[in-house]
Amino acid sequence: MEKEEQFRYQVKTIYRIMVMVFSMVGLVTIAGIYLITDPTLSVFKETTETTPESLYVLNEEDEDKIENGIHLRTGLIEAEGLMEVVNNCTNCHSSKLVIQNRMNKERWIATIRWMQETQNLWDLGGNEEIIVNYLVTNYPPGKKGRREVLTNIEWYDLQE
Repeated sequence: MEKEEQFRYQVKTIYRIMVMVFSMVGLVTIAGIYLITDPTLSVFKETTETTPESLYVLNEEDEDKIENGIHLRTGLIEAEGLMEVVNNCTNCHSSKLVIQNRMNKERWIATIRWMQETQNLWDLGGNEEIIVNYLVTNYPPGKKGRREVLTNIEWYDLQE
């Protein structure tokens, strides 16, 4: 009977050892899988909550800051009507789209009508005249063409 008790004790000991070994292997496996999926161990680092939107939000005081006559957030020129353009135009597209276009009054109005007909731009009401005046004043068509004819030049003869 004593041998039987000793045998049972040895089996229980082996069973406990096996459970501990398998538990350790399981923990190591879980840790390895976690390291593969998150090698920076970000769960253990203190972070402030960052959302994609918060990466691009300026401080409220910087949001409408103007330096050297340029609205920093949009790159638009500071002038009368700037905020109407910012509030109505940059809701749908980048201000860079405004800056890169240079048009006269008729073309700006035609572009606004096109956006209203095809892009669901709302009725601008009284702001339309303010916006168009701002755009015509600050983003008029560029003068294209050749340079002026050279005048008052002292030519000299090339020597061979």
